[in-house]
Amino acid sequence: MMRYVSHTVGGPETLAIATTDAPVAGPGEVLIHVEAAGVNRPDIAQRRGAYPPPADASPILGLEVAGTVVTAAGNWAVGDRVCALTNGGGYAEYAVAPATQCLAWPAGYSAVQAAALPETFFTVWANLFMIGRLSAGESVLIHGGSSGIGTTAIQLAKAFGARVYVTAGSAEKCAACVGLGADGAINYRDADFVARVHEFTNGAGVNVVLDMVGAPYFQQNLRCLTMDGRLVLIAFLNGARAEIDLTTIMTRRLHVTGSTMRPRTAMQKAEIAAALQSQVWPLLDSGRCAPVVHATFPLDQAAAAHAMMEGSTHVGKIVLTV
Repeated sequence: MMRYVSHTVGGPETLAIATTDAPVAGPGEVLIHVEAAGVNRPDIAQRRGAYPPPADASPILGLEVAGTVVTAAGNWAVGDRVCALTNGGGYAEYAVAPATQCLAWPAGYSAVQAAALPETFFTVWANLFMIGRLSAGESVLIHGGSSGIGTTAIQLAKAFGARVYVTAGSAEKCAACVGLGADGAINYRDADFVARVHEFTNGAGVNVVLDMVGAPYFQQNLRCLTMDGRLVLIAFLNGARAEIDLTTIMTRRLHVTGSTMRPRTAMQKAEIAAALQSQVWPLLDSGRCAPVVHATFPLDQAAAAHAMMEGSTHVGKIVLTV
């Protein structure tokens, strides 16, 4: 038996500790004794009933964990410390994950730091670098710069030689983004981010926009892009339907794309994990990049963790300790 966080459709108050049978690892999966689990926006959406898990995934919330392998598979042995992108089930004492979606804890990391890695690093690498093709010498606008995704994207974009501009919702959050390496930060509550982007770039615009806001920003994002620019959509927190001026896309040869992580195949996620291992984990081992952890909560305070995320007062990640 194990403890886990149960939920029904509704607000954070529906989260509660319950007990159930521990999961059993299937072929190619590891069973992990969980020490910490990251809290992410998809967890909020699933709790609200807007992001149901795949039929073959655990219905328990939680898409990333860190802990110790207790049932081995693949290249992992019993006792190995791993962090993993799960397909569900992270808010629990035990969770299963495909062996190919596990990565070793970076040098000197705690369970909390390791648990703050998988969801955001998989998402940022897949979208900003694999899909968005951001490269050295280019520029990027990252919306939600103070979020877990944003703080990760700032650091990785800078580490790989890009110029980074962000939006955030307060002067304090903007300052935090600059402290992580952003070349410019825009408080979207009191400034026109399109105008500021063009000020920062001397009218040229940016090569890539990474957006999680959605419909309200769509046309503005297009106006931020330079010729052959790429708009990469990873969420639509403020709406999914937008009116589009196709002229802007056509005359400036813009690319508009988007993705979500959970529906990707195991093979696709394994490819992302392999790229992270070879290209990003050395940065973490050397201390050049690191997850920003805003707060931790015990597993039985998951409701407070969700409330904090919904209040958007945090900078970086929120993590549950198990």
